[in-house]
Amino acid sequence: MFERVLGLPAHPLFIHAAVVLVPLLAIAGILYAVWPGARRHVRWTMIVLAVATPGAVFAAKESGEAFETSDNFQSAELQAKIEEHEGFGSDLFLIVLGLALVALVMAYLVRPLAGESVGPVAAHWALAGLTVLLGLAAFYYVFKTGDSGAHMVWDGF
Repeated sequence: MFERVLGLPAHPLFIHAAVVLVPLLAIAGILYAVWPGARRHVRWTMIVLAVATPGAVFAAKESGEAFETSDNFQSAELQAKIEEHEGFGSDLFLIVLGLALVALVMAYLVRPLAGESVGPVAAHWALAGLTVLLGLAAFYYVFKTGDSGAHMVWDGF
């Protein structure tokens, strides 16, 4: 299912959605967490991104696993590079799942106007801190995943 789209390898197509959506989710989540004035402007965008981004990263991850089985990528050296790239992608997927979940909980608990919180204030600050940490981790892992994949392509495997 994740191997080809219109006869082309799906992985190079799907990664573009992940590369765009992950940073957008991280930015929206961090803005919502630390800037009360931005909450009413980014709330629904953050919610939509929190739903869509894990799906994009999952599609990129699964298509990469299907792409890996190609006969062109079976050398031991290339398989080692693919394993490293796959590890970054797996970590990214878990981080994005966590970020999406925290963003959705924060959208529910922290109201967009005047920083009102449905739950305890400590939960608000814990969610905000967790959002910032996961957002920064998402930036790092989307970069490392993309960088390792790009080096495989542009350095000639």
